Amino acid sequence: MASLIDANRASWPQIEAAIAEGLYAVLPVGALEQHGAHLPLTTDTVLASGVARGLAEGIGALLLPPIAYGDAWTTEGWAGTLSLSPETLRATVTDIGRGLQRMGVKGLITLNGHFGNREPIALAARTLSELGFPVFHLDYPQLEAFAAQICESAPAGPGFYHADEVETSMMLALAPDTVAMDKAAPEYPEFPETFGLEPMKLSAFNRSGVFGDPRPATAEKGEKLIAGTVAECVRLVGVWKAKQ
Repeated sequence: MASLIDANRASWPQIEAAIAEGLYAVLPVGALEQHGAHLPLTTDTVLASGVARGLAEGIGALLLPPIAYGDAWTTEGWAGTLSLSPETLRATVTDIGRGLQRMGVKGLITLNGHFGNREPIALAARTLSELGFPVFHLDYPQLEAFAAQICESAPAGPGFYHADEVETSMMLALAPDTVAMDKAAPEYPEFPETFGLEPMKLSAFNRSGVFGDPRPATAEKGEKLIAGTVAECVRLVGVWKAKQ
C-alpha cells in the first residue's frame, strides 16, 4: 500500500510521482465556531484533520490542508464564530476538486467535521461528479454507535455532539493543550419543537454553547472514538474505490 503524502510537507515532484502511481486526495473540512468555554474555536477543524490523517494513512492518500472555515451561521450568536456562506463553501470544495482533477488525481474524499457543511459539500460533490471527477463525502461514520459504547453521558439530542463528552474526548486525544477542563460545564437545552424545520441560531435556546456534558471526557475515550471512526472511514472508502 502507498504511504501517506502530506501536502503540508510534500514537494511538487513527490506529488507528480504519486499521481503517476494512482493517487486519491483527502480533504478535511472544519469550521471556526464556538465550542463552549473549554474548547477552542478551531475544534471542528482539529477533529476533522485528525480523522482525515488517519484515513489518509490507512489508504495511502494525499492529505490536503484543511478548509478551516465552514457554514457556521447557527453559532454566530457567540463571539469568535466566523462563517462562510453555503455558496462560498460549495465553490471552494468545487474549485479544489477541479484542481485535483486537472493534475490527474483519481478522486477526492472529503472528511467533514461540522454539520452545517454537509449540504454545501454534497452539492460540490454532485457538480464534480457531473464533470467526471469522483468524490466521496464522509462525516464521522458510526460515531453515534461508538459514542453509545464508549461514553458515559447522554447526548443532548440524537447524533448531536457539540462541545460535549464526545468532542471533548477527541480533542483531549488530539490537542490536549487546547482543552480547559476546569471550565467544562454541562448544558442540556430544551430544543424547540420546530428545530430543524426552520432556520434557527442555537443561541436562541442555549446559553453556554455546550450541548451535553463534557466533564466525563478523557483522552482514552477520544482515542477509541477516533480509531473506530477512522476504521469505518477506511472500510467505506474501500467499498467506494472498488466501484471506480
